[in-house]
Formats: sequence, C-alpha cells, structure tokens
Amino acid sequence: MLHVGKERIKMGRKRKLTPAEKAEKKRRRELFETVFVGGKQKRVKRRQPLIEGIPQDEFIRRNADPVWLHQNEMWENIADDQTRDDDEIDTPF
Repeated sequence: MLHVGKERIKMGRKRKLTPAEKAEKKRRRELFETVFVGGKQKRVKRRQPLIEGIPQDEFIRRNADPVWLHQNEMWENIADDQTRDDDEIDTPF
C-alpha cells in the first residue's frame, strides 16, 4: 500500500498478457522502432536493411556459398543455387 497524506492507495499487480496480445506486441516490435525526435519518443516503421545498396535477402542470395547457407538454415536458397549450377553445366560450349 502507498500512503499519500492520510489516504491509502492500494497498488494492483500488472496483469499477464494473453498469447494473442504477446504475438501482437512481438509483431509491432518487429515492424516499428522507437526513435527520439526533438526530445520526444516517436515510433517509426523499420526500414529494410540494405547491404551495398541492395536488400539484405538479395545480397545473401547472390553472395553466400552453400556451406554458409546450410549453417544458417537457408535451405531454400541452396536449392536455387543447385538448379542454377545444373543449368550452366547442361549448356553446350
């Protein structure tokens, strides 16, 4: 209890979030970031990360070798590389 003058104020506990509320909170955190503008907090949409001016996913797809892709569990990109390599082998000189 908190004493303010002669009054007593009963402090309540924070309620737990439901699974749906937790999921929504996680989605918002991934979508937005908090920045300070003019001394105040503002929520702005996150930008897609760029590496050398191209999107991160495209950069990885172009430059990663199959071992790195396997270590990082990006198997869908490994299959793309194998089909591309097979096409290059089948073409006559």
